[in-house]
Amino acid sequence: MDFKTEYEFVLPRGYVDADGTVHREGVMRLANAKDEIVPLNDLRVQRNRAYLIIVLLSRVVTRLGTLSEVNTGIVENLFAGDLRFLEEMYNRINEDEASVKVTCPECGHRFEKEFGRLGE
Repeated sequence: MDFKTEYEFVLPRGYVDADGTVHREGVMRLANAKDEIVPLNDLRVQRNRAYLIIVLLSRVVTRLGTLSEVNTGIVENLFAGDLRFLEEMYNRINEDEASVKVTCPECGHRFEKEFGRLGE
């Protein structure tokens, strides 16, 4: 099985740039630890926790249409539905899928136990 680190997407509406061009097709990469830690030091995030997803997406969305870069200004100006779409995609591709097979010490029943994300 190949390890996939980048995922293509098509935004429901698309980002409209200053020239009126609509950018819908893009690529999101898997987040690393630094992607989730660095935004916590951003003053915008410290002032308003809701801004975390803006900074986070600006780090992991590597391509959007023909734009030369994806930054917080672009993510801020996405339509609300597109922002939700990217947030859900981020959560889906970065979900931990850790599970372990365990045996109940009392009855001997074997089952898989899934672990949630850190901090849950």
